[in-house]
Amino acid sequence: MIGRREFITMLGGAAAAWPLRAGAQHSTTPVVGFLGSATPQGYARFIASVWQGLGESGFTEGRNLAAEYRWANEQYDRLPALAAELVHRQVAVIVTTGGGQSIMAAKAATSTIPIVFAAGSDPVKQGLVASLNRPGGNVTGVSFYGNALAPKRLEILRDVVPKASMIAMLMNPRSPSIESDVREMQSVAREVGLEFLAVYAADEGELESAVAMAVQQQASALIVHNDALFASRAREVVALTARYALPTIYAARMWSEAGGLMSYGNNVYDMLRHAGTYTARILKGERAADLPVVMPVKFDLVINLKTAKALGLTVPDTLLARADEVIE
Repeated sequence: MIGRREFITMLGGAAAAWPLRAGAQHSTTPVVGFLGSATPQGYARFIASVWQGLGESGFTEGRNLAAEYRWANEQYDRLPALAAELVHRQVAVIVTTGGGQSIMAAKAATSTIPIVFAAGSDPVKQGLVASLNRPGGNVTGVSFYGNALAPKRLEILRDVVPKASMIAMLMNPRSPSIESDVREMQSVAREVGLEFLAVYAADEGELESAVAMAVQQQASALIVHNDALFASRAREVVALTARYALPTIYAARMWSEAGGLMSYGNNVYDMLRHAGTYTARILKGERAADLPVVMPVKFDLVINLKTAKALGLTVPDTLLARADEVIE
């Protein structure tokens, strides 16, 4: 289990201003529990964004808020026990990150403690909330709408690799929505006359073999599924696709900033800041059941022209004109 001081060290400058937890918290100090399926190192910037939202709402750790962190380190079978620990600790709110596995574990562990999620999947489809506007129960949060944008990412890839005959998608077989996501992409690809290949990585050790498989099967381009495993290793995944010279589109701006060819999605850090403000609203007395799920209203297309040139690709002027940012 990671301590507060070690976690601050991992966050670096982003957390430098956060006070360390005092030796003895006042009995009325609320505690926020953080439950994550990934690693603290990989999710440091994401958690910093949650704290930004909390800070903007008047909550500072060590002054009027305490925190407990539980990380599964991608050992997803640990999540139920970790969620139970937070329930036993009687935290005021549980904030989940790292995909559907952590949300489902928290939801199964308690029906009374409010849960604020940050997820890339459809929360209604996944059974997390009754509706987006009126979640009901003890669960609400923010949805990145990440994997629902995969068909749009395929369309963008075709503009850059027009002669593509097969598109691959890097996926985590442990994702709760994996089966429906695969079926949807198979259908979308079939409609536009493309073959679709799913390649799988369940942990860091399988990443290279998955990308290599896409190349061996002669995929012309790759879509990276929105998943905690890949998000926490953005630079490693970008480096792999560069090594195999595989044109790739990702789910968020951070990938393009790390050298990825293109990304299409919403601002993940801003959405996590919203998760922080929702957590603060619950701490101030609002009910999760009454807080609508926050959905993104703007999606950014970011193109890294330096990477395109390294891959020998010509990005159409029409696509460049649509881009919200072009990295040169």
